[in-house]
Amino acid sequence: MSTALCLVALAVCTWADLGSKHWAQSTLSHEQISPGPVCGVVGKGTPYERINPQRIPQTPFVLVDGYLELAYAENCGAAFSMLVGSPAWVRTALFAPAAIAAVVGLLWFFITGHGGRLFAVSVPLIASGALGNLVDRFRLGYVVDFIRFHLRDGFSWPTFNVADSTITVGVVLLLLEGFLYPQKAPSQKPAAQPGKPAASTGR
Repeated sequence: MSTALCLVALAVCTWADLGSKHWAQSTLSHEQISPGPVCGVVGKGTPYERINPQRIPQTPFVLVDGYLELAYAENCGAAFSMLVGSPAWVRTALFAPAAIAAVVGLLWFFITGHGGRLFAVSVPLIASGALGNLVDRFRLGYVVDFIRFHLRDGFSWPTFNVADSTITVGVVLLLLEGFLYPQKAPSQKPAAQPGKPAASTGR
């Protein structure tokens, strides 16, 4: 039963991520007539600023004026635009195996009964985030981001998406479980001496 619930939660979270990205593409951007190569680097500036976009962003949708808005962005790198200027083969060689290994590993640990409640909650969150971003990379060649937090005209957090959020929450839950419920190494029972019965464990 727990495995079925985990898979349902995984499917729902993945659907929410991909659905929100589709909404961002159709609402917060419009198609470019003659886009350049996917994740092609052109012009001057930082690697992120030099990425040739496939779609043109429209006016952001403001949620909290001066702090939070929905703005279309294309991320060719990892979370928070890391490795954005690396060659496509480097990104594929790193991201795809890592995402698949994370999903398979987490599901295997869950099915085999490892971890506690916080771990059980974190599994569909992390796995769905990894799957959602991986689907974008294979489908588009980049990841759609659209949630932007900033402080007026000053500090601006890298634009992210639902997958990044679920991965972050899942990792925090994993860390909390490690701090709150550390796994204790099994104690070894004393060996029985010749002619004497082994000490009772009380069970």
